[in-house]
Amino acid sequence: MRFRHSPQVWSTFPELSCGVLHAAGVDPTVDVGSFLARQAAAARARLAAGPEGGFPEIQAWRRAFARMGLPPTRYRCAAESLLRRFRRDGELPRLHPLVDLGNALSIGYAVPVAVLDVDRIAGDLTVRPATGAETYLTLGGDPEHPEPDELIFADTAGRAHSRRWTHRQSGWSAVRDGTGEVLVVIEAMHDGGAETVRRMLAELTTVLVAPARTAVLTADAPEFLVTAARAG
Repeated sequence: MRFRHSPQVWSTFPELSCGVLHAAGVDPTVDVGSFLARQAAAARARLAAGPEGGFPEIQAWRRAFARMGLPPTRYRCAAESLLRRFRRDGELPRLHPLVDLGNALSIGYAVPVAVLDVDRIAGDLTVRPATGAETYLTLGGDPEHPEPDELIFADTAGRAHSRRWTHRQSGWSAVRDGTGEVLVVIEAMHDGGAETVRRMLAELTTVLVAPARTAVLTADAPEFLVTAARAG
């Protein structure tokens, strides 16, 4: 399986920085409490100085959403939505250790993080404009079809694993009990995003109790090969 962004995405969003991590044999019972607390403290400190809408990382994604023709205060990137919830509630719900890690990293750095179950992805996974024929499954289990030209994570079978790029992740490839192999995608748009993505990958690698491969993708090196790692 290969993960990549289409040439159209790189040409339209040259400021994109993308980090990718592939891990197999992940332990869903690993204790992530100290990691979550550290990221929450970082988010809380930043929010004390002002709401997430003023963060350069969020402003950069708002500009990207506006370029896609999406009202940026109606459709928010996943990091902004999580930070808004965290600011309101003071904490994030605990869902699954792997999901919790991605959500915590996202609020700690104000950058969207997707964690996908590799076994639920058919063939290659490409961030590209939709044709409108793809199928997307909501977290509630309802099927949808993305709008034509909407940016999605699309696999070879025509299943959309996100809608509006980093706005909504599909329930089809969401991490669940039994997930043992994950693909983590971290995407930043702000100045200095490449360095931020590298730091996020390094932090995530230290807390995952599993061998992991990482890469930072660019327009010149846009592809990450996910090699088979699970046996039986």
